[in-house]
Amino acid sequence: MRYLPVFVFIVLFSCNGQKKTTMGDVKGANSSKEGLILLLQDNYSGADTSETLIIRDQKSLQKFFSKINRTRKPGIPIPVVDFTKDMVLIHCPGEQPLGEQVLWSIANENDKEIRLRPSVTKMKKKGTSSVTISPFSVYKIPLTSKRITFQKEQ
Repeated sequence: MRYLPVFVFIVLFSCNGQKKTTMGDVKGANSSKEGLILLLQDNYSGADTSETLIIRDQKSLQKFFSKINRTRKPGIPIPVVDFTKDMVLIHCPGEQPLGEQVLWSIANENDKEIRLRPSVTKMKKKGTSSVTISPFSVYKIPLTSKRITFQKEQ
């Protein structure tokens, strides 16, 4: 009985913490001065192969998250995006070993295109692991009619 208040405290704050990290910017991942802001990253997209989506409306964003949230209870909340000002880029690199993370940044921009470059970080592993994940990253970028191109991952 004496552990009940501690349990209730943990449950209340753990549920609230998930909403804060998924709805806001991830600090330090990409600076807002670049124009590309990381909103959300997770280890399960369900994609077997690499795919990148450019989303310009709420319905398409909801469709992507309905696919992601099919096997999650509770599901990941959909980030709030003002599609009159911004658009969303979603990158799913496909299946890869646990411990690799791909972050995108703007390599260069001109009047006709925005070129994005990947940076792959590998975390140190303890021992060998055969775990594979299919991660995804959700970015917000100012709305533009410029062509968006992606450099290949190295």
